[in-house]
Amino acid sequence: MNYRDITKQFQNPPGFDEDAAHTAQRRQENLTKPHGSLGRLEELAVWCAGWQGHNPPAADVVQILVFAGNHGVTTRGVSAFPSEVTVQMVANFAAGGAAINQLANQQNADLTVIDLELETPTADFTVEPAMSEEICAAAFTRGFDAVRLEADVLIVGEMGIGNTTAAAALSCALYGGEPLDWTGPGTGLDPAGVAAKARVIATAIACHGEDLGNSFEALRRVGGRELAAIVGAILAARQKRIPVILDGFVATAAAAVLEHAHPGALDHCVAGHVSEEPGHRRLLECLGKTPLLDLGMRLGEASGAAVALSILRSALVTHNGMATFEEAAVSRETQ
Repeated sequence: MNYRDITKQFQNPPGFDEDAAHTAQRRQENLTKPHGSLGRLEELAVWCAGWQGHNPPAADVVQILVFAGNHGVTTRGVSAFPSEVTVQMVANFAAGGAAINQLANQQNADLTVIDLELETPTADFTVEPAMSEEICAAAFTRGFDAVRLEADVLIVGEMGIGNTTAAAALSCALYGGEPLDWTGPGTGLDPAGVAAKARVIATAIACHGEDLGNSFEALRRVGGRELAAIVGAILAARQKRIPVILDGFVATAAAAVLEHAHPGALDHCVAGHVSEEPGHRRLLECLGKTPLLDLGMRLGEASGAAVALSILRSALVTHNGMATFEEAAVSRETQ
């Protein structure tokens, strides 16, 4: 899939099914509870029904995709860990030893970790584009093709030393502000390290200049393979009417490429949580997304979104399983 093919995927994407949502909303209004008393759980059930295009909505088949990539910008000292850790963590995923393995098992979700040419890091984006058009499009295609049609819900996450630098640079390119506004500790930098990381991002922004004005060009220039793959997966989910739970800062920065290019492109996505990375809260505000959870997490690898899955499932089990006033022979509230 090339850049032109990617653009075509935005033409007439499936929209929100108002009929399914209306049916779900009418059921919510007839369940044995005061109107609105389940708060966002009610909203989530209706949202899920509308994007799946049917009521009752379901979250039985959950696909978790974790994309792993390496970044040439790590040579600038932007991470407390060396890039070899990406490879080591992918091995840990395969052995079942990571946090996301435990969360996926708990949720009975299908976890797939996709290695995106870890032996070939992207270029140092402070001096040249991180990826060629061909490399970026290939990573996008890997993500797009990985999404299964039978999934009820998709969760996207990542692993890649240096990718919070890419996420901060990409967010800054898309939404402006100072590099330091978007820069956080990542794997554990101290304040001096964060300041140095922000200077690296400033160098990248200056290097690429006006070329960052195009969303996909910004992704190519200061992003990474795993970010491009997440973009592809989210777009595939839209085409297949699969609701998406976004993970942390890196996954959300990738998703922001779609929203920046085509407002409304993320309407089928919900923010699973807000990361401790300071840029994530700022980015969610730019996207108009209210996170389901705020637990101080900043691990990545889809972990926050996997925890948030339990919230979505709570919304659906109450929506689908509760009795109506008529079924339970319960009197309605008086006006």
